[in-house]
Amino acid sequence: MDQAIAAVRHFNRFYTRHVGAIDARFLDSDANLPEARLLFEIATREPVVASVLQDALDLDRGYLSRMIARFEKRGWIMRDKEGRARPIRLTPQGRDAFDIIDTRQRAIVATNLARMDAVERDDLVQSLTRARLLLDPGSAGPFTIRPFRVGDAAYVAARQSILYDASHSWGRGLEQVEAETVAAFLRNFKPGREQCWIAEMDGVMAGAIFLTDEGDGLSRLRLLHVEPFARRRGIGDALVSECIGFARACGYRTMMLWTHSVLESARRIYARHGFVITARETHQEFGEPVEGETWRLTL
Repeated sequence: MDQAIAAVRHFNRFYTRHVGAIDARFLDSDANLPEARLLFEIATREPVVASVLQDALDLDRGYLSRMIARFEKRGWIMRDKEGRARPIRLTPQGRDAFDIIDTRQRAIVATNLARMDAVERDDLVQSLTRARLLLDPGSAGPFTIRPFRVGDAAYVAARQSILYDASHSWGRGLEQVEAETVAAFLRNFKPGREQCWIAEMDGVMAGAIFLTDEGDGLSRLRLLHVEPFARRRGIGDALVSECIGFARACGYRTMMLWTHSVLESARRIYARHGFVITARETHQEFGEPVEGETWRLTL
């Protein structure tokens, strides 16, 4: 915990310096950073009432009122004369002030990004978005599901190994099974008969599932997982539905899967979709004894 706290604080110090958050004149404009942020909210929401701005920025009401008064004094905003709420709008001078800050900020960001290649830019976007989702899961948009791309399958194996080691201490035993499963999937992939699907939230991987052809009309659901920040949104159910629908469209007669009795959330999903347990067996592939289960679904 102390290491995580130190890392967050270190990044905060870096970023406030990097974006000039404590400068009296943000980007050499006539506004400081809080004022620039307020100007942005007004510009993108106008006409907007003060209570909406207060909620959006999570500002003290008195502090917000003083900033609005400064904006009025500078001639940046006008307020409707009628009505109790008196919505706020930018004046032409306010729009000019916003355009200056917005243009300068975009130019600085573009300069930073121009030093990176496409992979580095994607890494940055993924890292920033993932940080936001971890700190504020409620800020995510709706999830989407897509077929896998290069690099996805190995990343799924790595994430599952990390997550199950943290939750169940399954360590390298599970990691070996995950790596071998993914390697075989990629090596023997049958387009149109097999697939891996990736669930995404705001472009960040939120979960995954695989389907493989086991021969003689039998398909196999593999490696279902949902990232912790994305749970309780129906992603697991949606991935299983995608898998079952694909299997039926391909003409498979049966689907099987292997899971463990301790994975209660996953087991509830499988049961909801009609899978039934056909076998149980205790094994020690992950170190300590754990009960494995075979489930089947007639398609």
